[in-house]
Amino acid sequence: MLPQELIRRKRDGEELSSTQIRRFVAGIADGSIGDGQIGAFAMAVFLNDMSMDECVALTTSIRDSGGTLDWRGLDLPGPVLDKHSTGGVGDLVSLVLGPWIAACGGHVPMISGRGLGHTGGTLDKLESIPGYDITPSNATFRSLVEEVGVAIIGQTGSLATADKRLYGVRDVTATVESIPLIVASILGKKLACGLDALVMDVKVGSGAFMPTPAASRELAEAIVAVAGCAGTPTTALLTDMNQVLASCAGNALEVREAIALLTGEVREGRLFEVSRELACEMLLAGNLADSRAQALDRLDGALRSGAAAERFARMIASLGGPADFLERHDLYLPHAPVTRAVHAPRAGVVQAMDTRALGMAVVELGGGRLQAGAAIDHAVGLSRLAAIGETVDDKRPLALIHARCETDAERASARLREVVTVAPQPVVAPSLIHGVIRPREVRS
Repeated sequence: MLPQELIRRKRDGEELSSTQIRRFVAGIADGSIGDGQIGAFAMAVFLNDMSMDECVALTTSIRDSGGTLDWRGLDLPGPVLDKHSTGGVGDLVSLVLGPWIAACGGHVPMISGRGLGHTGGTLDKLESIPGYDITPSNATFRSLVEEVGVAIIGQTGSLATADKRLYGVRDVTATVESIPLIVASILGKKLACGLDALVMDVKVGSGAFMPTPAASRELAEAIVAVAGCAGTPTTALLTDMNQVLASCAGNALEVREAIALLTGEVREGRLFEVSRELACEMLLAGNLADSRAQALDRLDGALRSGAAAERFARMIASLGGPADFLERHDLYLPHAPVTRAVHAPRAGVVQAMDTRALGMAVVELGGGRLQAGAAIDHAVGLSRLAAIGETVDDKRPLALIHARCETDAERASARLREVVTVAPQPVVAPSLIHGVIRPREVRS
């Protein structure tokens, strides 16, 4: 079938066969289908949705449009597991979760991305570490996954090659928000990694990618269903993004907080609890624990023994970072020249915050990109962020601002006072986990 005929059928609300979708995706990958036709297809899907069979066909076609990872030849002693987040502010879970799961017997080939919009990127955080190579050879990547149990790197050009073109066209044709296209983009890349199981972290709230809690749940259910049909058991957690997840936001600052958790300096708080819940689901999905209680016991033991921190240190050193990074990280990570406390206009309790706006404040400080390919400042950001329900006054600030200059610090201070609501009355903080979706709970 000619590409234009396939587009016409989808435009008119007809269902496409798996063969038709596979051939169209192959044309995206090899360049025989132009951007105009890709855009028309994306808009037809946006307007008319896709059936479950179509979603599965689109996802597996993107998965198979490039190379795929096969771990069977290594005879790994544990399952191959991964986690993916829809993105948030102060969301450094990947830095903690990969080594933590590796210390419990899993193997985590985590292929991560850069910051997008108001959300931070795992690769940007890791690049604040001197020497860290986000694009190692395939041999190094496989060796690390086998021997250390974890490697966090950037996407290679050979994986899910159709997705890069399709996403680029969606970005300029107002079709990014289509759930079938989002699902295929996320899972096409993840399932190409040869996983035994996947855990999704789908954000809910003012800093989430999806506009409403209902939309976040719809996305989570679609991901779990499509991944299961494609052969990869997947669980999704709906986690709160009505406030910054960690106590900081900014690349080097978040690396510091990850180390504090891995080394035992921090054993409480939102970041710790969400990371622990995701890790628990990964151990259960990979049959590394028979029960939730056993999973939590294994995870807590891996932190107490220092095994999780040791895996992190080995990964850093093996990918070109300092061999003594764990012990001397504060000497290696960059520091911003200006640090300023920003206080609320009046004492009170933090009622709410516009998390997306806080993420954009970090971007404006230089910690994110205003345009693709721009350089970022790894040192800047926010730390000691007050949480919802916490009292702030002349001693406890809303946050510390880490900036390149006084002008930037002043601008960020004004932004924080605008987007964090403080009032006298107490308030109950939002729940951390809004729901868990497992394959058997998804309606086909």
